[in-house]
Order: sequence, then C-alpha cells, then structure tokens
Amino acid sequence: MSTLIVILGPTAVGKTELGIEVAKLLNCDIISADSRQMFRKLDIGTAKPSQEELAQVKHHFINNLDINEYYSAAQFEEDVLQLMASGKDSRSDFHLMVGGSMMYIDAVCNGIDNIPTVDAETRVLMKDRLQTYGLERLCEELRLLDPEYYQIVDHKNTQRIVHALEICYMTGKTYTSFRCNTKKERPFNIIKVGLYREREELFNRINRRVVKMMDNGFMNEVKNLYDEYLHSGQTLPNALNTVGYKEIINVIKGEWEENFAVARMQKNTRVYAKKQMTWFKKDRDIHWINANVVSSEDIIKCVGL
Repeated sequence: MSTLIVILGPTAVGKTELGIEVAKLLNCDIISADSRQMFRKLDIGTAKPSQEELAQVKHHFINNLDINEYYSAAQFEEDVLQLMASGKDSRSDFHLMVGGSMMYIDAVCNGIDNIPTVDAETRVLMKDRLQTYGLERLCEELRLLDPEYYQIVDHKNTQRIVHALEICYMTGKTYTSFRCNTKKERPFNIIKVGLYREREELFNRINRRVVKMMDNGFMNEVKNLYDEYLHSGQTLPNALNTVGYKEIINVIKGEWEENFAVARMQKNTRVYAKKQMTWFKKDRDIHWINANVVSSEDIIKCVGL
C-alpha cells in the first residue's frame, strides 16, 4: 500500500522549501493543496513557488485554472485521487501533498460529502445576488433556508455562504441535508506533518512577506488584473476576493492609502493564519514539528524510513 505524506501548516511557515527537499528524497512530485495558487495570473499575492522552485520538482495543481474558472474541494478530491491512482505523480511508493488550504487537505484525507455540483446558471444567479444585495443579505437568506448550517458557518466567509445558498436554490433542499461528515476509506496510508513557529515569529514572517510582495510588484499585478476586467466590462472574478488582492483593489479604486492597505493585508493574513492553526489543531493525527529545526530527513523519519 502506498503512503501519502501531507506537509501542512499556516501561511508563511515555510512549507514550500521543505516540500521540495522531501520530494527530491522520495522521488515524487508535489501535489499542491493551495486553493489560490491554482489560478493563473495570481502569482505574487498567493506566494506561488518561484520559477526556479517549480523547475526543481514538478508541481501539480499550480497554474492549472483560469482566473474565472469554478473549482471546489470536491473536484480537488476527485482530481487528486485520480492522479495518485495513475501513478503519474510518483516514481516510488510515496505521494506528497503540500499546502495550507484546510478544506482541500481534508477532502483528500477524509473525503467530502456528496454535494451536487452547482450548475452554471445557479452560479451566475448567486454571483449577481451577492453583487446586488451584499453578503449580509445573503446571510439572512441562509438563516431562513438552512438555519442549521447558518448556526455553524463563518458569516464573513463569502465563498461558503454563497455555496450553501447555491445548493439550496438549485436543489430545493438544505445544504445541511447533503452533509453527512462520514470519513471515507482510502486505499493508501496517510501521514500528516504539521509545521509550526512561535506566534510572534510567524507573525513577523507574515509582515515581512507582505512588504516583500509589494517590493516585488504586487501593486502592478493587481492593477493589471483589475484593468483587464474593468475595461472588458466584466465583473471581478471571485478568485480576487482573497486577502491581499481585495485590499490593493481598494487602493486602486482610490478608497484606501497604500500604507493603510499594506497594514490591513498584514493583519488579515495573520487572522487567516490563526484560523488555519485552529482548524489544524483539531486533527490529532498531525505530527507537529518546529519549522526552525525540521529537515527533510526528519520528515523521512516520520515515514519510518
């Protein structure tokens, strides 16, 4: 039986570099579990691996989607399982997944509920309703249509609110009715290794990363994307509703000063990192290692080699 090694942890903890070294030792590719690095043109703001890093080890699920393409954790589960079954990601008995997108990692390791795929018409309908009425109004609709899910969902998570409503409107049933939370059996072993740093150190790394993004031309990256959609008369794709991009868009619109936006990016990224750690800490199967001292050899020891 093959083994899937998952290297996970909060943003900016140092997963990318370690993942490349482990992949070299295990003679396998990297399955990226980052829901935003999949989109082409979102480079600097997603801290996508550099061209040099991508050249060292083949990465799957990076730059595989157009910016306005719809994709879900359920699709990721299906695609990753097919890739692993084909053996095209590994030349050994090991597979390696690296990333911090909680739902995507959970989908591959535990399976995701059999929720129907949302059709294009419903997606357009909900996108229009979001732009017309705003998130607060949609939260109220969810409270009426699916009060059970409303009680547990993050009311500031636009993607989850909209997706739940898409299911409600498309099927006429509650989103809750499709959620069984039953763990699926997998035809491979799973070993999860979590990287952590002390809170102050991690937050300092996040703050420095944001400054580096700006120095590397993040403003131009966002402006080019914004102008592309503004001039074509299209609405901005949901992929841009992401920490970093949405703050800089406010600068481009003239609503925020750049310094304020940078500070807000740093704060919002720190908040996201805390959410990641809260999610991951619920998983007792994760072997936690301090990112300051971990090496690729340490990961190999976790595997038992």
